[in-house]
Amino acid sequence: MTLAENLAPWASHAQASRGRLYSEPESKTRTCFQRDRDRIIHSAAFRRLEYKTQVFVNHEGDFFRTRLTHSLEVSQIARSVCRSLRLNEDLAEALALAHDLGHPPFGHAGEEALQEMMQPYDGFDHNAQSLRVITRLERRYADFDGLNLTWETLEGVVKHNGPLIGATLAGGKHAPLPAAIVDYSRDHDLMLDTHAGPEAQVAAMADDIAYNNHDIDDGLRAGLFTIADLAAVPLVGPVFAEVRAAYPRIDDSRLIHEAVRRIIGLMVGDLLAETGRRIAEVAPTSVADIRTAGAPVAGFSATMRDNDMALKAFLRQNMYRHYKLNRMTSKARRLVRDLFQLFVAEPECLPTDWRRRAGAPKSLQAARVVTDYIAGMTDRFAGDEYRRLFDVQTRAS
Repeated sequence: MTLAENLAPWASHAQASRGRLYSEPESKTRTCFQRDRDRIIHSAAFRRLEYKTQVFVNHEGDFFRTRLTHSLEVSQIARSVCRSLRLNEDLAEALALAHDLGHPPFGHAGEEALQEMMQPYDGFDHNAQSLRVITRLERRYADFDGLNLTWETLEGVVKHNGPLIGATLAGGKHAPLPAAIVDYSRDHDLMLDTHAGPEAQVAAMADDIAYNNHDIDDGLRAGLFTIADLAAVPLVGPVFAEVRAAYPRIDDSRLIHEAVRRIIGLMVGDLLAETGRRIAEVAPTSVADIRTAGAPVAGFSATMRDNDMALKAFLRQNMYRHYKLNRMTSKARRLVRDLFQLFVAEPECLPTDWRRRAGAPKSLQAARVVTDYIAGMTDRFAGDEYRRLFDVQTRAS
């Protein structure tokens, strides 16, 4: 039985794709979603993920996760879940590999700095930046800018966290839509008022599972907290205790790996059971029914959702707000702010190709071009660029 024959009726079927913005002949050997995945893997933005961090700055240690290793972990989880649910694992893989392409250097610190700097202009949103990367900034093909991915992949990148039209902020105010998403959707309607397809929803949950668990792993190995500190965390503490009881002489390194492996398994099992239950409740007959269901079909049970929130609270307090990370992220924010302010005020300092696009100093066009330039940097390149521009002892080449 082929993959297409095994898919559920409500999965995203490659032969029923809404296609690409620019018409192209179909591949003789790959489905359209497999082709999307391959284009993402071969992109410059994907290669740069190797030197972009999740939490730690790249030079802090080789064993901490990068955006690249995180994306691969998300892809593995998303594919496994989709296979069990009879969803399109090729589309899920493409979405998992593309979801972080718009993240700037230095993880959340870099993102916060760009959000602050772009606030007077048209804002910064990493999902919108991912869309810019795959529709405009990648310049590889003779006939178009971007990667010319399928509608389903673009929709999933933009809407994996839910509908964008009608989203509200605290106080009941409507969340403003990022300009990049509005501009693109004007020519290629991504149905911003509906949920994404089921594969995008699964990829978003896989992102959550991977992120939480590799932060447990990285935080323990970095010495930001201990195994004993995790004892009171629901789900996590009992799993560590269970492994310790089963293997009394196990060393901490193996204990961490075994416990994290089991936690991932429990979260994936819960996701499969709850998503299956929701799909049965919706009783969809097509992928359109998933998009218009009014709520996500992929998700945790109430109990696992509480566990997930408790773990996030622990990591926020004991890892993301640890003084060592605070010092590191403070430096990173200052670096990104300084680069932005200099380039916007003096766009003639940009490399030639970027300078041509920047326009007048301190203009919206300059701010957007500078943001694209900085967001595409790796941690290492951003540090080198900072030294070239601000250290008088460093050559400016």
